[in-house]
Amino acid sequence: MSRTRDIVLTALAPALWGTTYLVTTEFLPPDRPFLTGFLRALPAGLLLIVLSRRLPRGSWWWKSAVIGALNIAAFFALLFIAAYRLPGGVAAVAAAVGPLATAAGTILILHQRVRLRTWLLALAGVTGVAMVVLTASARLDTVGAIAGIGGPVAMSAALVLTKRWGMPPNAGPAALAGWQLTAGGLLLAPLPFLAEGGMPQLTAANVGGYVYLGLVGTALAYWLWFRGLGRLSVVPLSFLGLLSPLTAALLGWLVLGQTLTAWQTAGFALALGATVAGQLHTRPRTPAAPTILKTPELSNA
Repeated sequence: MSRTRDIVLTALAPALWGTTYLVTTEFLPPDRPFLTGFLRALPAGLLLIVLSRRLPRGSWWWKSAVIGALNIAAFFALLFIAAYRLPGGVAAVAAAVGPLATAAGTILILHQRVRLRTWLLALAGVTGVAMVVLTASARLDTVGAIAGIGGPVAMSAALVLTKRWGMPPNAGPAALAGWQLTAGGLLLAPLPFLAEGGMPQLTAANVGGYVYLGLVGTALAYWLWFRGLGRLSVVPLSFLGLLSPLTAALLGWLVLGQTLTAWQTAGFALALGATVAGQLHTRPRTPAAPTILKTPELSNA
């Protein structure tokens, strides 16, 4: 039951991330990917550091900077470039390559074998998401497509590196998430001014969208994600990321009045099945990388 609870709580993180496309298109100012990434990352990171009351020590200063650059700065920037330049469906399919990228990182960085079953499930997940969200009229923007694929690749690299380095001593998931969000936010800070002309005049809807993304879609979601990272194996964990595009599609149906055909429903079932099946394989064939210690809850971080 404990592992089931960990899976369910961790799955809430990509489900919350799946609301990003809706919030971005409906509430945020247009064509501001760097500003959106910055306002999403830095306030949430500082909040988690204050709540955890922990700062990095020793090598975790540079490790947090490296993971924050990949997991936050690069991922957020590329995510919002894709969100602004691609239809939600194309962006969602690009994001679904996460399990494939994580499997590759498991081989290259953790030096573990990945079974054929994992590769097939990852391909099934991408196929299912494509069935749900792609249409014949889907528009392909080259820059947006590269950004859409680059984002989950960067996040997968950060996921594998975090698993390789383990959890920092005397720090819980809130601290680790806070360090990375702060590092990534600081790296993003100059870009809105250098590339986007500074801060635009924000409406009440814009402010509400940024507050939601910062508190719920980032601070809460990343705490849940790093909590799960301390308890679940890396490849099964990556399959939970498929819930993000599936949530985006579901919200489009529920909130925006979009319809789901029988073909899309079958794709939804295929992607969801791959996600569930991905949780059933956790034992690597070769000796595992250093195990991450069990992490304390937020109140003890």
